[in-house]
Amino acid sequence: MFPLGSVLFPGGVLALRIFEPRYVRLIEDLPAHDNRFGVVLIRRGHEVGGGDERYDIGTIAEVVGVDEVGEGLYLLSAEGRDRIRVNRWLDDDPYPVAVIEERPQIGMSEGLRDAVHSAADVRRQLVGVAVEMGADRRQLDVALPDDLERAAWALCDNSPIGPFDRQRLLEIDDPVERLAALEADLVAKVEDLRRVMDG
Repeated sequence: MFPLGSVLFPGGVLALRIFEPRYVRLIEDLPAHDNRFGVVLIRRGHEVGGGDERYDIGTIAEVVGVDEVGEGLYLLSAEGRDRIRVNRWLDDDPYPVAVIEERPQIGMSEGLRDAVHSAADVRRQLVGVAVEMGADRRQLDVALPDDLERAAWALCDNSPIGPFDRQRLLEIDDPVERLAALEADLVAKVEDLRRVMDG
């Protein structure tokens, strides 16, 4: 398990700079575990040194690349797969380990297509306001996958929300409900930016 200060969504990309000895050991052990590890958000504490308090809902990360760039220093890239729930934390020796189970998503809802389009439309409004304020559109635009489930996660992953809001979305099982929560967050951000623009 890898507790982090950020949330990994299914389909999302994770880039890590590994130097702490316990996580160097984790990397060395990954081939014996199908090159997969769990990622959870730290509720309180820090990534380095341990002693943190962690959320129980997270994501499986599958390694897609590891480069050793120095003695005891690795650059790792991974992709988010399925959501998980931690049932029990074991000893952090030599690194965090947990007993987990998959966290299934509620079946695909008829309303998912409309929910994706609606949330994407509000995100486009947010990008438009940000561009009016001087942001670079090329850094904000995102192409959504054709697959609705992947598109729903991509909207969550590519929206300007903080880690605790991202965690709240990760914990919602129903994708339509998740997108409704995301859309509400984005609408609030659009309104905030417009208030700033209006002085």
